[in-house]
This record gives sequence, structure tokens and C-alpha cells, in this order.
Amino acid sequence: MEKDQHTHIVKYKTYVFVLIALLIMTSISVAVTGINLGPYTVTVALLLASFKSILVLLIFMHLKFDKKFYGIMVASVFMLLACVIVITFMDYLYR
Repeated sequence: MEKDQHTHIVKYKTYVFVLIALLIMTSISVAVTGINLGPYTVTVALLLASFKSILVLLIFMHLKFDKKFYGIMVASVFMLLACVIVITFMDYLYR
């Protein structure tokens, strides 16, 4: 192994807090489906799912502790995905 290689050990308390946050956000998203918010129901559910995926990427996949280049690459992939989804919905709406 190289001497300059750095390993990061995340405390179990952090994992427990993230797990609790994920469970709370999941229960909120389930509760939101029971409330009639009109077109905002899907928006709230997608926002909560986005926050949950960011938490998983940062903590469980250790993206928070990796090089910034990897974070930039993941963010660019998500931006590309968002652009594809927006273009698809725009095409669907204005046909």
C-alpha cells in the first residue's frame, strides 16, 4: 500500500443518524401521498427522493470523503439526467 493513501472510517453513530433521517423522509413521502396536494404531490415526493439519494451518495457511498473530481462527475451525470427528463416532459407537453 502507498503511504499517502488515506482511509476514512465513518462512525456508526453517523450511519444511525442517516438511517433515521432516511426512515423519516420515507414516512413523510408516504404520508404526502395520502394528502391531496394536487400537482405538488409528485413534486414533494421527487424532492424527498432526491434528498434521500444525495444522503446515500454522500454517506453510504463515501462520496463525501473522496476526491472532488468524483463529486463533479456524479453531479454532471445527474445534471444530464435532469436535462433529459426536462426535455422529455417538454416534448410531451407541447406536442
